[in-house]
Amino acid sequence: MAKAPVLTPQAVDFPRWYQDLINKAELADNGPVRGTMVIRPYGYSLWERMQQEMDARIKGAGAQNAYFPLFIPQSYLTREAEHVEGFAPELAVVTHGGGKELEEPVVVRPTSETIINEYFSKWVQSYRDLPLLINQWANVVRWEMRPRIFLRTTEFLWQEGHTAHATYEEAREYADMIHREVYGDFMINFLGVDVVLGRKTARERFAGAINTLTLEGMMGDGKALQMGTSHELGTNFAKAFNTSYLSGEGKQELVWQTSWGTSTRMVGGLIMSHGDDSGLRVPPRMAPVQVVVLAIKGDDAVIAKVRELGATLKAAGIRVQVDDRTDTPFGRRAVDWELKGVPVRVEVGPRDLENGTAMLARRIPGGKEPVSLDALEALLPTVLEEDQATLLREARERRESRTVDVATIEEAAEAAVTGWGRIPWADLGAEGEAKLAEQGVSVRCLVAEDGSVPVADDAPGTVAIVARAY
Repeated sequence: MAKAPVLTPQAVDFPRWYQDLINKAELADNGPVRGTMVIRPYGYSLWERMQQEMDARIKGAGAQNAYFPLFIPQSYLTREAEHVEGFAPELAVVTHGGGKELEEPVVVRPTSETIINEYFSKWVQSYRDLPLLINQWANVVRWEMRPRIFLRTTEFLWQEGHTAHATYEEAREYADMIHREVYGDFMINFLGVDVVLGRKTARERFAGAINTLTLEGMMGDGKALQMGTSHELGTNFAKAFNTSYLSGEGKQELVWQTSWGTSTRMVGGLIMSHGDDSGLRVPPRMAPVQVVVLAIKGDDAVIAKVRELGATLKAAGIRVQVDDRTDTPFGRRAVDWELKGVPVRVEVGPRDLENGTAMLARRIPGGKEPVSLDALEALLPTVLEEDQATLLREARERRESRTVDVATIEEAAEAAVTGWGRIPWADLGAEGEAKLAEQGVSVRCLVAEDGSVPVADDAPGTVAIVARAY
């Protein structure tokens, strides 16, 4: 009798495959409250790697980490009308605490523009206090009606950056720098996801922003996933909270602001961009475990050798784990590591040891080959970089092959069944965007003809990328 597949094949049911993988690879479970999630250790290790790499980039951009309260007075949100209107359906509001009704309801943090501005208005007095560049790693709550683990949950983890600048030009340049040099570089060169960098339409713009920059990735089923955003807030929040400074000319001026964020949604993007019918495929630069060294049998010499190999590879700077649990069948362990997407397995048994070799199993391109034990330390860094490049190339080829140029709303909607459509924004416009929305298709972003980010919605030659999205 043929063995039943561990995962539902992607081609049969992509959403079911996604849920199967999260379960079988032990990434997360549903929490007890609808829309919440329990992130399991391996899933959290993926997020930790993202945090570490992103945090270094954010600090390299000059921002410092801080922390602001989870509870925000409801009155703060009402000061910026567009902001509160945009978030109202998603708010969780606390009305009682300590057994008593609160004098003023408090909102569980959906995002922190309002509370951070309350303190920016205290901290910024003169032009010497600018730019003020703050980031926080935190959880947020947005009441989600159609939850899906990592992609849309009521509570999720993220980083949110908030900055104040003396001029519009400085704020715009900073938002653009975060978009390209922090987020774009991270997602393309670390996550291996071939994101498109673009500009949101007015309909899709963050509530309270004057411009939103986005990074859109194509998932394995052709749908789009918004992987991160960087917003120009103008002076909207500065006006609401009187966040101003004394200029060098002695004039009181409002600050210009940005906010920007990425979240645990990137874990979902990683799964759906790189996973296959055998499980996860984790980019080597990203992988918490790049190489697992497996003992095939419980031979003392084999156990000693895999431990020695683990120590040698760790000393060489490779993130390695030794699997010497020989009381568990080798086949089961190999399948588990394959599900988890560890880039390389080094398998050692008694016969391998006699021959001075190990079996090298590569998760990303697939296949196995015997390799000299003495060659492993020098070979593995090259193998890992090759496999990193392979994932990015595959992601780019998928996006390019499943993106088509279209000329009408009907053609755009048809293209979104299997991938993305590209249509001149001048031909689509806000009216066409609204008609597509009725069919569950959205304008993911606007790009220039050469693939760069347009300076304005109505810039000549602007193209709309349309797709169904998570």
